[in-house]
Amino acid sequence: MDASIDRAPPFPVTKHSTAKAFLAMIKNPLDALPPAVFKEPIVFTGRLGNLQVYLTDPVLIHETLVENADRLSKGEHIRRTLGPALGRGLLTGDGAHWKWQRQSVAAAFRHERLLELQPAMIAAAEETKARWLRRRGEVLDVGHEMMRTTFGIIVDTMMSGGHGIDVARVERSVTDFLEPSGWTFAFGMIGAPEWLPYPGRTKARSAVAFLRASLAAVIAKRRQQPNEWHDLVSMMLMASDPESGRTMSDEEIVDNLMTFITAGHETTALGLAWTLHLLAQHPKDEAKVVGEITHVTGGGAVLPEHLAHLVYTKQVFSEAMRLFPPAPIITRTAIEDFRLDRYLIPEGTVFFIPIYAVHRKPDLWRDAESFDPTRFEPENARTRHRYAYMPFGAGPRVCIGNAFALMEAVAVLAVLLQSFKLNNCTDTPPRRVMKVTLRPHPNILMSVHRRRE
Repeated sequence: MDASIDRAPPFPVTKHSTAKAFLAMIKNPLDALPPAVFKEPIVFTGRLGNLQVYLTDPVLIHETLVENADRLSKGEHIRRTLGPALGRGLLTGDGAHWKWQRQSVAAAFRHERLLELQPAMIAAAEETKARWLRRRGEVLDVGHEMMRTTFGIIVDTMMSGGHGIDVARVERSVTDFLEPSGWTFAFGMIGAPEWLPYPGRTKARSAVAFLRASLAAVIAKRRQQPNEWHDLVSMMLMASDPESGRTMSDEEIVDNLMTFITAGHETTALGLAWTLHLLAQHPKDEAKVVGEITHVTGGGAVLPEHLAHLVYTKQVFSEAMRLFPPAPIITRTAIEDFRLDRYLIPEGTVFFIPIYAVHRKPDLWRDAESFDPTRFEPENARTRHRYAYMPFGAGPRVCIGNAFALMEAVAVLAVLLQSFKLNNCTDTPPRRVMKVTLRPHPNILMSVHRRRE
């Protein structure tokens, strides 16, 4: 036996009430985080005999998610919460199955391909602009508005129009699926049987059935007409595993389309909603964004060649995702023992990377609770550890659509802020509530006015 293993120190387990954590998890998993994670680099807790490790130090996060990536799986928490909807797609799959799926869709997210998608992103934002022109002066739920916009972008760019998908029902179904996620987290934490009922379970299952059936209908039609489109669906239809030669089944393609719909459009939409909310609170930053848009576009329509030059607009969105990371916690499970810092981590240990806490640590971010887009100026970003900022995750499992999301966010902000001024309509800022993604509660309501008015 390795003598260094014998010298591994015992885990300094932080006392953390399982009962309180269970109740907090149901309402809002962010409230179940041990308070120490906002100060300490590593926190150990034990629940029902199982070791859990919370990492907020960028060096330890890199060591875990990158250097020991092959010793980790997505784990039971993700399978129970997202598996019923996403199957074994990119977000939930593991090992060789995950790897070949990622390789199959990678071409859809190469830079040159993303540049081809910019007109569709701008067009979707223009549709939202036209809708808002008809409703100017009204109070809008901007979260809902951004969901419509980003879903339109996903459908047009990834599924070539979607062929009659009921957009409004899809949005409701995604919400119905995610709403009871606190219960699935909590039941998974205590190892409760999966058949155990909980509020919202029936509605969530119906939502999943509708979403998967809608996408299956798209796949069936595309199998009959395989050569008419060049998009993500066609890539998956033609993909084959380089080792076995097998192709994706309809179910596997649906798994991945579900991933891009629920994870892709939802996260970017929330990032945009939080951004608009923050800009309304910080008029000087809003004026700077509008000034940049006017300068870059010359006061004309937003065009694809403008997006790369909207640097401050991108910084604003990046800072919004620091304060409100759309995926606030990621988890992994150790599938074999490995050494981390001074400790020997046993197989079965569950890791939590509370991105929400990492983005607020005072030793990583000066005046961490304040809104300051200059944090993302190149000279400031260069001095920061790569894993101090992780809105898209980290390591080999980093979100494949991160560049897509940033590009569409800048496009949407440019088109809308060029024409509209938005004002918050509630006196109390919405709370941050985790429903897998970081949602506002209550919803963000804003009044929309033509900027020249």
